Amino acid sequence: MKQKEIIAATLISLSIFSLGWFIKAGIDNFTNKDRKVNVKGLAEQEVEADLVTWPIVSKELGNDLPDLYNKIGSTQGKIKAFLIRQGIQESEVSVNAPQVIDLNAREYGEKNQPYRYIVTSVITVTSKNVKQVRAIIARQGDLLKEGVAIVDGGYENPIKYEFVSFKEMKPKMMQEAIENAEKTAQQFAENSHSKLNKIVSADQGQFSIDDRDSNTPWIKKVRVVTTVTYSLKD
Repeated sequence: MKQKEIIAATLISLSIFSLGWFIKAGIDNFTNKDRKVNVKGLAEQEVEADLVTWPIVSKELGNDLPDLYNKIGSTQGKIKAFLIRQGIQESEVSVNAPQVIDLNAREYGEKNQPYRYIVTSVITVTSKNVKQVRAIIARQGDLLKEGVAIVDGGYENPIKYEFVSFKEMKPKMMQEAIENAEKTAQQFAENSHSKLNKIVSADQGQFSIDDRDSNTPWIKKVRVVTTVTYSLKD
């Protein structure tokens, strides 16, 4: 009888020990699962634009539409000839239909205008040779010698510089952003006396392309920020 009591007590002790071990392991596992670090990785690169759109705007003022039509045609011919002489291909040049404003048709306009019509012409150069076009833009004043005045395109017709080869650099920049995120997470783990474990989640990154500054719009700053969550372990 005494031997049976000893065996029963031993079994109970083993059961209690096993239960305690499993509970501790479960708590440790649960705690480790909740130990995470959420970090952001940044990658930046400056690039030159590889596509330029240059609207060349000219205006004619007068009262006789047929006469204005002839003047616009002459102006457009001089501008196109100038561009071709500078090395622009005809396939890179497009001519928009002239826009006519009749000042007399304006309900609230002044009635004593020295002219009635404003005719606006826009010739657009679209080219991948950005450096060549920038050099021509700097020499557009030469058209004044031919009696052609180029006016500011304003917010409706701005010179636009773009970076269209963006997709080719996306994988490399994403890799750099993730590596930078890992460095930050590794530093956090060391500071908290932990070890970095596997990635729990990560996003595809948010890309942006902006002008480096207002004075050099043909130089772009490509930026990606990605968010990565790592688990930590002791």
